[in-house]
Amino acid sequence: MSEKKSYGFTTTILHNDRQKPIEHGSLHKPIHTSVTFGYNDARQLASVFQGREAGFRYGRQGNPTISALEDKITKMEDGVSTLCFATGMGAIGAVFQALLRAGDHIVSSSFLFGNTNSLWQTAAGQGVEVAFADATDVANVEAALTPATRLVFVETIANPRTQVADLARIGQLCKERGILFVVDNTMTSPYLFRPKTVGAGLVVNALTKSIGGHGNALGGSLTDTGAYDWSEFPNIAANYKRNPPAQWGMAQLRAKALRDFGASLAPEAAHHIAVGAETLALRMERASANALAVASMLEADERVAAVYYPGLASHPQHALARDLFKAYGSLFSFELKDGIDCFDYLNRLKLGISASNLGDTRTLVIPVSHTIFYEMGAERRASMGIAESLIRVSVGIEDTADLLDDFRSALG
Repeated sequence: MSEKKSYGFTTTILHNDRQKPIEHGSLHKPIHTSVTFGYNDARQLASVFQGREAGFRYGRQGNPTISALEDKITKMEDGVSTLCFATGMGAIGAVFQALLRAGDHIVSSSFLFGNTNSLWQTAAGQGVEVAFADATDVANVEAALTPATRLVFVETIANPRTQVADLARIGQLCKERGILFVVDNTMTSPYLFRPKTVGAGLVVNALTKSIGGHGNALGGSLTDTGAYDWSEFPNIAANYKRNPPAQWGMAQLRAKALRDFGASLAPEAAHHIAVGAETLALRMERASANALAVASMLEADERVAAVYYPGLASHPQHALARDLFKAYGSLFSFELKDGIDCFDYLNRLKLGISASNLGDTRTLVIPVSHTIFYEMGAERRASMGIAESLIRVSVGIEDTADLLDDFRSALG
């Protein structure tokens, strides 16, 4: 496989590890469990620590197995570099931990994963002002900006109500204002969408979800796309400015979020995620097709009050999603009509598993208001349009006919 030839998405991921020497002709990067790395020349050790030479320092800041996964994610996102973390929330937390200071201001989509919402509440309690805006319209984001705004944060498709952010226009706004645009790509994955195309400077992926894909490893990542000029970011410490400006952001993130904060990915998890990533495109195509089929069936059933899936023509941002994404993803949510108890419905499913995760090979279902969004309270849920009966579905790769029969039969 030549580095000069351009290959497709799956071919690139399958053969990426072999682009660098691997012991004994292994096709996968082995699991390196060592947390420390020795050098025969002490001067070389010093050079690695000072960033003048490539190499590994200590397991908290990476090792060969994790580095191989980071390189894979970088190629998936068409970026310049990637850092991996213990979880997706660890990756988002790294943005707060390493890049923001008391007195800073961020604008976040008001349609957020519950834990991200909780993280921003923590940030607000530590002196970072957070403004929530309906990101389906760039005008709302623009109205929320202040001179202290350091970044804008959105999800591509919101979890769980599937609102689609006005990504291209928000990206253009951030470029014009010199603001860092951070996009959580978890719901779409790099196969369905690359946030770099809309000007995102940092891309978040919860590797636990579709990229790993098998529910057997936690992980998260931040990818620098090269689209943001870090010389415009005011919070870079002087010692990281010894590098070229394009490297400032990741240098500070690696030091402040991995070295200091320690949200490090384990090599065993990195290996599981790297192997799972090889089939990302195949799984996303199948799961997206399944999601569209099940969502369409439920929307047509009179016992269902509402279905939220960007692939449906009835979705408010259907046209936007059609223009942005290769397919509409594996996640949808729906509400049952009054008189049908959501818990009873879930208990009648044979294939849909009541569990909290996304992007698994198996179909997973969860009553949103009573579980993952319970802590935020009824008022905040209502402001996000989350009904008490809302059911979130992460569709797997089962046979389509079997899923259709299961979700239809459970209606009674």
